Amino acid sequence: MLAQTQPRKAFFSPLIGRIESQMQRLMRYLTPTYGQKLTLLASVPLILAVAAIAALVALQARALADREISTLETQLIAAKKAELRNYVTQARNGFYFIYGSAAPDDDTAKAQVAQILAAMIYGEEGQFFVYDYHGNALVSPRETDRINRNWAGQRDSAGTPVVDALIHTARGGGGYHSYLWPKPSTGQEAQMISYVTAFPSWGWAVGTGVFIDDVLGSVASARAEVETSVRRTFVYIGAITMAALLAVFGTGMLINLRERRLADAKLKKLTQRVFDAQEEERGRVARELHDGISQLLVGVRYALDNARRRLERGDPAADVPLSKGIEGLREAITEVRRISRDLRPGVLDDLGLGPAIKTLAKDFQTRTGISCNFSTVVFRNRVDDDAKIALYRIAQEALTNVERHAGATEVAIDLRGHRRGATLRIIDNGRGLSTDDHNRAPGLGLRNMQERMEQLGGSLRLTDVPGGGTSIKASIPLTHMLPPESTPALKVAAQ
Repeated sequence: MLAQTQPRKAFFSPLIGRIESQMQRLMRYLTPTYGQKLTLLASVPLILAVAAIAALVALQARALADREISTLETQLIAAKKAELRNYVTQARNGFYFIYGSAAPDDDTAKAQVAQILAAMIYGEEGQFFVYDYHGNALVSPRETDRINRNWAGQRDSAGTPVVDALIHTARGGGGYHSYLWPKPSTGQEAQMISYVTAFPSWGWAVGTGVFIDDVLGSVASARAEVETSVRRTFVYIGAITMAALLAVFGTGMLINLRERRLADAKLKKLTQRVFDAQEEERGRVARELHDGISQLLVGVRYALDNARRRLERGDPAADVPLSKGIEGLREAITEVRRISRDLRPGVLDDLGLGPAIKTLAKDFQTRTGISCNFSTVVFRNRVDDDAKIALYRIAQEALTNVERHAGATEVAIDLRGHRRGATLRIIDNGRGLSTDDHNRAPGLGLRNMQERMEQLGGSLRLTDVPGGGTSIKASIPLTHMLPPESTPALKVAAQ
């Protein structure tokens, strides 16, 4: 048995090897190259963009067509209604001299009016009908089998009340009612609009109706044309997209076949450089522009919203928040220009948070003339970058609010670390928080400060100071404190 098995293995081994070789070759053909992957990566957004554009065009075209068709339908139905009302008015004027001089129980006058209405047949389908308030049909020239029969409670095939609704409308002063009704010429149901009025002394509901199946047919035809146009647009866009994709794929394949190795090497280096540059730029911009001008823009937004609401109310003082918004935009432009020159204070990276806030306090005192005292406990710059930026921006915003709104003469800033993290406290001797809404406008900036601290997992507290003034306390948790650096003596001992 063993001797027989070995020749079989020797026979099948070359065949298995050839099959494996063919499978590997097939997998190489099916596996996309780097250039093909890039081409596919470029094509997928193109397909998605074209699909989104096509969908948007279709939606806008369909919405526009629906509005136009609805307007057309409304106009056509309004014309039908006006025609019906004119018919009823003319008929009423024709025999009103009989009705006006007749008594409620004058059967002779009723018979004369009924004869007049029965003779008023117009068009192929037009007629006048009369029902008494009990639902009895008195006049129906094209459907004589309905005369002298009670039709109270009658509904059309869709369940819409007919006679009762007509009587109710007439007793309410007259109006229109739409329902399904068999056409005398074909016997098929179609949509009808009737106008009915009342002869109250006789207890009659008199009206006439017109079929609007022609209007509905025109509307349906217009909608079908819109759908055809939308589908045609989709076909055109799809054809253009396929041609563009074929061109992209063809060009990519030619480039890949001619310069595969060189292009792949250059593309890898370029891609890595682009990614590195993007990440570096995003990090730099994210660190500085996240809240550099957001408080100004938020203030502008609220000022403009306030102006809009005042304008809607007709408030003559609407120009006040509008002016504030314009001033805020001017300040935002100035802030953008400043940030473009120096997005990040160099002292914050070179010397740390304490010296940066101290410099900020000195500049504030020099610019405003408000006394600004800064104190800190040295903790060797143990605050991480996110916390540095947050506390610096809070101090910056707080001083800005003091300058603009507090009316203070003194400001005290204290920065220190402790077992639970670090705390920045800013106290002024200004108006405080217990003022009117006008003076509390800086709360918009304070709200932004609150959001910044929440992102760090810290807290922000605003309180009134006894005797006047405001206290702002910003605390960051211990997780944003870096471990202390080892001193040279400790390093030597460790060695």
